[in-house]
Amino acid sequence: MGYVTRIVIIGGGPGGYEAALVAAQLGAEVTVVDCDGLGGASVLTDCVPSKTLIATAEVMTNFDSSYEELGIRVEDTTHDPDDPARVVGVDLGKVNRRVKRLAQAQSQDITSSVTRAGGRVLRGRGRLEPGQATDGSRVVTVTAADGGQERLTADAVLIATGGHPREIPDALPDGECILNWTQLYDLEEQPEELIVVGSGVTGAEFAGAYQALGSQVTLVSSRDRVLPGEDPDAAAVLEDVFRRRGMNVMSRSRAQSAKRVGDRVEVTLQDGRTITGTHCLVAVGAVPNTADMGLAEAGVRLKESGHIKTDRVSRTSAPGVYAAGDCTGVFALASVAAMQGRIAMYHFLGDAVTPLDLRAVSANVFTDPEIATVGYSQADVDKGVIDARVVKLPLLRNPRAKMQGIRDGFVKLFCRPGTGIVVGGVVVAPRASELIHPISIAVDNNLTVEQIANTFTVYPSLTGSIAEVARQLHTRKSAESGLS
Repeated sequence: MGYVTRIVIIGGGPGGYEAALVAAQLGAEVTVVDCDGLGGASVLTDCVPSKTLIATAEVMTNFDSSYEELGIRVEDTTHDPDDPARVVGVDLGKVNRRVKRLAQAQSQDITSSVTRAGGRVLRGRGRLEPGQATDGSRVVTVTAADGGQERLTADAVLIATGGHPREIPDALPDGECILNWTQLYDLEEQPEELIVVGSGVTGAEFAGAYQALGSQVTLVSSRDRVLPGEDPDAAAVLEDVFRRRGMNVMSRSRAQSAKRVGDRVEVTLQDGRTITGTHCLVAVGAVPNTADMGLAEAGVRLKESGHIKTDRVSRTSAPGVYAAGDCTGVFALASVAAMQGRIAMYHFLGDAVTPLDLRAVSANVFTDPEIATVGYSQADVDKGVIDARVVKLPLLRNPRAKMQGIRDGFVKLFCRPGTGIVVGGVVVAPRASELIHPISIAVDNNLTVEQIANTFTVYPSLTGSIAEVARQLHTRKSAESGLS
């Protein structure tokens, strides 16, 4: 029997389990060390649970906002005819039980996939030991919950340990009324008044979801707008929608502390103001899970933030050690983590590999409406990072949007002025996560606005707006060429 390459993966999130599948398929001996369950935070406490909750909220919002216009009659003798905004309710306990059930089922499916491929799953916490053997191998010590230990010898190690919610020292979660996003799914009763601290992607998604489910939401943002890292036009649309639906959006307001006062929560802002509610969600970012793993001692360089430094093929500064996912701080997306993990295995095992290219990454904010982006951004254009032409088309002009009662949203494309090559795009719409894909294909394959404009679209469809924006950009490019 020939030599078999030994791979040890610490962390079973998207970066870890996708790497395990690739390595097993390429004939390596794979061990995944994980302490919570395969799928990691993405499946157990983040992407899968939050998007499952948001799916319920989306149904509520779509119904509430359009049933009258679409001619749907609701027979409910208990409903207050003077309050047409809410005709259905939600059982949050039932919603959350479904959320956790689906998350566990997904985790079990992933575990089955890894074991079927030939990988071994070992429950415990991994620590990278310092130094390398003369053959280049490394040792990972695994500590189980009962304190037992096992030493694993690996030809290559992948660190894919993810992150955990960042905390405010004076607003520590108690799991009951002051919560981080991993604790929301234990709620049995709907929060009557929810204060959300943090207006990034996580804060905005949960604020919108709980507003749709029936909570009165106050969103506390330290910046001048919600979603400060997203396209400014898209953020403006979402903030306007939030306010119209009754959310209290407090901009330029940084939270300093949160504490229980009787049966309520009091949040104090840095300027001395206080706000109260029945519950508070603290969503102020994440911290990488890289502490107490022996990384620095093993020669793995870390950033000041604690994230692991990697190159475009996921290598760290320590030979034979790779890293993937949120612990690297490259781009906190499950799709990027998975790609980093796959690239690491392709690279180490000698298969063909394409270095990570973040310009082709599509991302989505699962609010209502959704915000999807790919490629270069409006900020890149405004700062002169790239010279590009921009056209934005409101969805209000789209016939399918009119039929569905969609009032908010737009499609925006960026293209190079000379060639018309599409270099980026933004979609704000229901299911923007699906609508961004043709733009992603265009960016990844250097397609031009002319090619998009000349491609047939279904009539009527929301994708028709993508083609229309491309036509407007192509017309503009042709006019500019004629003037030159």
